[in-house]
Amino acid sequence: MKTNLSSKITLTRIPQKYYRPENDFENSVLTRMEKIPTNIYESADEGALSIANEIANQIRKKQEIGKSFVIALPGGRSPQSVYKELIRMHKEENLSFRNVIVFVEYEFYPLNSASTGNVTHLREALFDHVDIAPANIYAPDGSLPKDDILKFCREYEEKIQSLGGLDYILLGLGRASNIMFNAAGSTINSRTRLVVLEGAARKEAARTFPSVENVPAGVITMGISTMMRAKNAILMAWGEDKADIIAKTVEGQVSDAVPSSFLQNHPNAKVVVDLSAAYSLTRICHPWLVSNCEWDNKLIRRAIVWLCQLTGKPILKLTNKDYSEHGLGELLALYGSAYNVNIKIFNDIQHTITGWPGGKPNADDSNRPERATPYPKKVIVFSPHPDDDVISMGGTLRRLCDQHHDVHVAYQTSGNIAVGDEEVIRYCEYLRDVCDKYAAGEHSVKKKAEEIINYLRFEKVENGEPERKDVLFMKGTIRREEARHGCRYSGVKDDHVHFLDLPFYETGMVKKNDLSDADKDIVKNLLLEVKPDQMFVAGDLADPHGTHKVCLDAVLAAIDEVKDEEWMKNCRVWMYRGAWAEWEMDHVEMAVPISPEELRHKRNAILKHQSQAESAPFLGDDERLFWQRAEDRNRSTAELYHQLGLASYEAMEAFVQYIPLR
Repeated sequence: MKTNLSSKITLTRIPQKYYRPENDFENSVLTRMEKIPTNIYESADEGALSIANEIANQIRKKQEIGKSFVIALPGGRSPQSVYKELIRMHKEENLSFRNVIVFVEYEFYPLNSASTGNVTHLREALFDHVDIAPANIYAPDGSLPKDDILKFCREYEEKIQSLGGLDYILLGLGRASNIMFNAAGSTINSRTRLVVLEGAARKEAARTFPSVENVPAGVITMGISTMMRAKNAILMAWGEDKADIIAKTVEGQVSDAVPSSFLQNHPNAKVVVDLSAAYSLTRICHPWLVSNCEWDNKLIRRAIVWLCQLTGKPILKLTNKDYSEHGLGELLALYGSAYNVNIKIFNDIQHTITGWPGGKPNADDSNRPERATPYPKKVIVFSPHPDDDVISMGGTLRRLCDQHHDVHVAYQTSGNIAVGDEEVIRYCEYLRDVCDKYAAGEHSVKKKAEEIINYLRFEKVENGEPERKDVLFMKGTIRREEARHGCRYSGVKDDHVHFLDLPFYETGMVKKNDLSDADKDIVKNLLLEVKPDQMFVAGDLADPHGTHKVCLDAVLAAIDEVKDEEWMKNCRVWMYRGAWAEWEMDHVEMAVPISPEELRHKRNAILKHQSQAESAPFLGDDERLFWQRAEDRNRSTAELYHQLGLASYEAMEAFVQYIPLR
């Protein structure tokens, strides 16, 4: 039986001081910069719980006076934790939905009988698990004749008003600031209507469908005016990839270029975010501009890096005047002069640089990120997908091997859904031809290859159902062998490559299961087998409900269970970032320089993963290939070090240490 590990993982989440600055982010704070009340929670789950509690309280208040509670709900990933909590309240706390009337905010158009749209996903996520009356669920119809859409949209708005209007509207936020599917350029007077899906909105919609190609041409969506007429509005956003757009929403000017900014004019709107999504808000990223600070080393480092970028000066050239004119006079009072702060931070950052990521043997390690002993170290590199290791830390991985550490790589998921069908066809055709040449009398393998080819070329219909097991096997095998080749190229021994195939991932669909004890135990067993002196794990939290976060939680939950083992007490855990972003300078605790030759080797290791090149289904919004993203990011990190006045390197990979709670 699968068990949700969320309660256990909260014990092992990254402590705030290793993730974001230790500043006051109480929800009662509303700085002069913020134009919408903004509640910040340390995790997405905590934020979702607060929203669910508020909705539940309003449902009960309406029940007490015998009235209906009318709410508009979105689909997508952001509200999933809210819905899970509402279901739990229904089952464990007798929260009834009998008086709840739901208006679904959007539906894709056109949908055919084989398509599963937003309403279907909402039924699976919420409606089918609570006692809401089917007659109380109103939603756009994705199969309407096109000539009927205009009438439907008008009647949809009229129905909302006939029920007294929306008591609440719960909103997600797209990366391009789209609210529901009101993209940039939507006016404040826009109402429910059919809009064409293109660009970023289309990629956003692809999360609901097997691929971008399967996304319908349009969507029937509520408008900005529908949102503005709701009595209460809650905008939620989780993950660091929403940080910049949240800052524009909350602190920027109201503009149709940022549709979410219209909420600044709503009388009862608020924003609920996790700490990652709040990162670009002034009170979090530059708190010295809005209040007095409790200065620690990380916050001082952030302030100095900011000041260097603002003035265009390296650290050691900053003056008292620079500090005073840019709101950092407190540091002068604390340290006496700019020089004292400068030299402290310069040395602090300089000591993060090391060419020995496993520790330099027989060396003084008092100012090095890693210990000199033991040497060689037993190292496990955890990779969520079968390429994250080389994309994120390929230079460091190769250097660990070259410096003779005992390096293991553990691929946490098969990555099977991220292989295009055409890749499988190509490999099956190769397999068929090999059978013809060398196994003419053996028909079973050839028959299976031809069966898969025919299915993928002529029979497969994208209908939201799980992928066939034999196709998943082929896709997983392709990724497994690419990963093995990449490891071999990097210097990892064949018997040190582990494929964990965590069960949460093996759904055959984009939507994954929750993390379970089975996932955690697989990781735990590997730790107990290897007993590493050093671990590297993916610290990407751009999507708190995505695969990387679940894989991180699996490792942290396993670490929590073995933290009292003697070997674990001496094990250091380093977190790397993936192809999407790098650690901010104030968090970096180890930076590994990469020479031009090593960067070329890293590129070659990434290119071993041919199925993830241009044809990969999940490249994201960034049009660069993975090796290009990685090189650009690594070069940017090195350039930042150089701009701060440190040595100039070709590229650098950065890491943050994770210290388990005890």
